[in-house]
Amino acid sequence: MTINKVTWSQVGRVTEPGRYMFKFGWLTITAAELAVWEQFPQAAFTLYRPSAAETDDDFRLGVFELPEDDNAPRI
Repeated sequence: MTINKVTWSQVGRVTEPGRYMFKFGWLTITAAELAVWEQFPQAAFTLYRPSAAETDDDFRLGVFELPEDDNAPRI
C-alpha cells in the first residue's frame, strides 16, 4: 500500500510532537507541523522517507496543502 499524503484525522489527531507507529510505519511529527494542523485541520502533508531514516518504514511530514474548499477558520 502506498500512502503519499496524510491528514490530522488519519494520524489520530495526535496532540504532542513525537514518533508514532501507524499502519504504514513510523511517523515523526514536530510541534510546527501540529501548529499547522491546529490552524488548518484539513491540511494534508506529503510523506517522505528521510535519507538518514532509522528503518525502511520511517517517515516524516513534508510540504502541506489545503483543500480547495477549505472553510476552516484562520487564526
